Amino acid sequence: MTDPIPTPATPIDILQVGPYPAWDEERLNAHFTMHRYFEAANKAAFLAERGANIRGIATRGELGASRVMIEALPKLEVISVYGVGYDAVDLVAAKERGIRVTNTPDVLTKDVADLGVAMMLAQARGMIGGEAWVKSGNWASQGLYPLKSRVHGKRVGILGLGRIGYEVARRLVGFDMQIAYSDTGPKDFASDWRFIADPVALAAESDFLFVTLAASAATRHIVGREVIAALGPEGMLINISRASNIDEEALLDALETKALGSAALDVFEGEPKLNPRFLALDNVLLQPHMASGTVETRKAMGKLVFDNLSAHFAGQPLPTPVL
Repeated sequence: MTDPIPTPATPIDILQVGPYPAWDEERLNAHFTMHRYFEAANKAAFLAERGANIRGIATRGELGASRVMIEALPKLEVISVYGVGYDAVDLVAAKERGIRVTNTPDVLTKDVADLGVAMMLAQARGMIGGEAWVKSGNWASQGLYPLKSRVHGKRVGILGLGRIGYEVARRLVGFDMQIAYSDTGPKDFASDWRFIADPVALAAESDFLFVTLAASAATRHIVGREVIAALGPEGMLINISRASNIDEEALLDALETKALGSAALDVFEGEPKLNPRFLALDNVLLQPHMASGTVETRKAMGKLVFDNLSAHFAGQPLPTPVL
């Protein structure tokens, strides 16, 4: 779908839950009346004052739309999520009202997979510490950087073989890795890879465990103490899904005691305010939720948010519906 859907004669009011890049702001502002919720000091008062006219929500995956927000908007028709994850949207509340929900799948899949693989490589080979070793003068004064671990030929487990998990696996084939996965059942397209139903058993047979499954109430803390213990002191956990899929307290305990070898994380509970225990660790790679953070992908995501809103209000099929 392209931009040329006609702008309504009377601009439609949209609640904007969080900021977007400038190119997306310009497009949305040109076609809709945007109400910038994230700038309001008193958000309850903001909704009470403006909520009666709001017909759409433009939000981000990690911000979502709560039941309280949805119930404050009596004319709400559609929620357009900037991101593939929509677990922060109260889908039950939306469904009760017949409110449509959309997300931005596919356009970010390969970038997320790229970053996951990059984090694995950077952590296994100690690349962040290696740069610091050079810049600090330690290379010249103390000699060679400590040896790290290889990646090629090792065992990898992928927890959730959806779009992103599949792209991660495809990339790791090039590293001659032994690939296994857990999902709701075996996948026909993954006949070359081994299916292991139990996440604990998958972790036990993995040197690297990628978490790439969609988040839901059923997957909350699916990576708990048992999975982490099974991955063990030589294993690495890589999370490019949602923070809720991992029990952070169990993960921190294991990293601090070296019961888990290392981790590479792009998402966190309460982000951007991390548990300070993460900052004291030398065996975790921390990234600022940037797996989809390329200019190309973010432009495609913003366009899809706009296209979904425009299609709904023009009475056209939604490009990427969730509900």
